[in-house]
Amino acid sequence: MTVRLAQLLGLEESVCIDENDADGLQSHISRLLKEMLCPYPALLEKEALQKKENCLNLILYLSSELQAAQIVESKQSHVGDMCTTMQNLKSICQTLKLSEPNGQSTIDIISHIEAKIKEICEDLPKQHLGKPVLKLSFNSEQWGRLEQINSALSAEYEHRRRMLIKRLDVTVQSFSWSERAKNCLDRMAKVYQPLRYSLLFKPSISLGHLLAAREDICHVMKTSSGQTREKTACAINKILMGSVPDRGGRPSEIDAPPPEMPPWQKRQDFGGRGGWDSRERGRVRTHRNFHGGRGGSYGGRARHYFY
Repeated sequence: MTVRLAQLLGLEESVCIDENDADGLQSHISRLLKEMLCPYPALLEKEALQKKENCLNLILYLSSELQAAQIVESKQSHVGDMCTTMQNLKSICQTLKLSEPNGQSTIDIISHIEAKIKEICEDLPKQHLGKPVLKLSFNSEQWGRLEQINSALSAEYEHRRRMLIKRLDVTVQSFSWSERAKNCLDRMAKVYQPLRYSLLFKPSISLGHLLAAREDICHVMKTSSGQTREKTACAINKILMGSVPDRGGRPSEIDAPPPEMPPWQKRQDFGGRGGWDSRERGRVRTHRNFHGGRGGSYGGRARHYFY
């Protein structure tokens, strides 16, 4: 209950109930009630929850506040939906060159719009609009499911748009790293910023587009087709790149890396007295010569160190 109240009223304090911490619960509730401007001073006392009457009054107060907050939220959302509907109706009337709906009911406005659309369609040649893609009639439950699907798709494509616009910002920012571009930052910003802020994160596709879609939307045209290139061709397509240095990267021309460890080999015996390695004898002789040989600093007895 308190978590929902905090969401609806925008409160900073919410109560997490812990049966083993009565003092902490009382302090949380006191801060919550103070933030809500509770008009009952008995509920703000230090040991208010130890009385049964105060506990019942607290439950009654919080439940009534929650109910009132939910009613206010539903009315605000309804008013917001009505404002959006009226704005859409005004836009339709302006497009159809009808008088703006001032004080008229929604049913009268829609009837005028329908009559105007029928009048316009009669003046059009046959098969101008084409057949609609949606040929079924849905009930309210099915329309609700379609709205949920559209909301999920809109959220997905909003994330994609944000990612692409972020990539665009980073790419344009990288152009300013060169020495030549540092003198043209203002000119680049004047050209780029208006185009950048015209890009919207949220898609504007609604169920109205589904109703207005015709069968020609199913005909996919390639971006490289002649009709499309007539509208997308520009001067930058005629610029040819010169010779560029070979950067390699072909797997067939890359040598295999050396092994991390040498191949294992069997230990070899180099012979000598008692199986001594000749290298070990060399180390002994080197050590004996270093210390003066026979009769050196160690009293004529060489010490053998094996490394």
